[in-house]
Amino acid sequence: MAARASWKGHLRLSLVSCAVKMYPATSGADRISFNQLHKDTHNRINMKPVDPELGLVERSDLVRGYEYEDKQYIIIEDSDLEAVRIESNHTLNIEAFVDEDEVDVVYQDAPYYLAPDGAMAEETFVVLREAMRRSGKVAIARLVFSSRERVVTIGARETGMLITTLRNPNEVRGTAEYFGNIPVGKPDAEMLELAEKLIEQKVTAFDPKDYEDRYEAALMAMIKEKLKGHKPIIAAAPERGNVINLMDALKASLGEAKPAAKSKAKAAPVKESPAKASLKAALEASKAASPKATSRKKA
Repeated sequence: MAARASWKGHLRLSLVSCAVKMYPATSGADRISFNQLHKDTHNRINMKPVDPELGLVERSDLVRGYEYEDKQYIIIEDSDLEAVRIESNHTLNIEAFVDEDEVDVVYQDAPYYLAPDGAMAEETFVVLREAMRRSGKVAIARLVFSSRERVVTIGARETGMLITTLRNPNEVRGTAEYFGNIPVGKPDAEMLELAEKLIEQKVTAFDPKDYEDRYEAALMAMIKEKLKGHKPIIAAAPERGNVINLMDALKASLGEAKPAAKSKAKAAPVKESPAKASLKAALEASKAASPKATSRKKA
């Protein structure tokens, strides 16, 4: 069965427009979720509203409240929401274009696929898609979706387009609170080189299939076993590889150090920082564990 469009309307750039359909690019339908049941009857529990003074109350007696101060609320009526509701004109009106890498990932929210709605829209859709692809730009537009206006980006993706809703700036926290005390100075050149070599050994092509949700997989395996009447499977801890902690790295570094010559007094050697020792030990371990190193040993 064909997927149902979440939104239909027109994509418009100046006087050029075409009919389009928007579909969610992701789905949580296959994600494992649980319901709350009574421990004896196994009946699903219904959550009912409770007032701390009146006890159990009817849902028809509930109203919306906005907390403007601690435990202080203003009541929001349906008519109040109607007064500020933005009418959907079913138009994705492109307001501007920006470089694709200018849109910080922290502002990107939910992805959607955009496709032409009917054969008559295809030619215009393809022209706009390829123009954006060749320019390396994404469009900025506004979309009224689920009674709310959202700012979105629109860019080329394969034979269609990708829409990404953007978070409001006041939803994104600044970095000063978290990064303010991190040193800005340049790192040690040798340590930087070691870290870069470690990165080089781990470089690969990204394939999301290689990074499955191991907890989700273990949950499903356990559920299948319980359905068969078996005891739950105890999931094995993931292998962590040959990871050397800081103390081991320091000991290894000290063990490799040569004793000082007895003939003449020399200046005390500069002690290697624990971080540098750890990087060196990790690099050696990574080399030893790499497939290339293994194949050379076999040869």
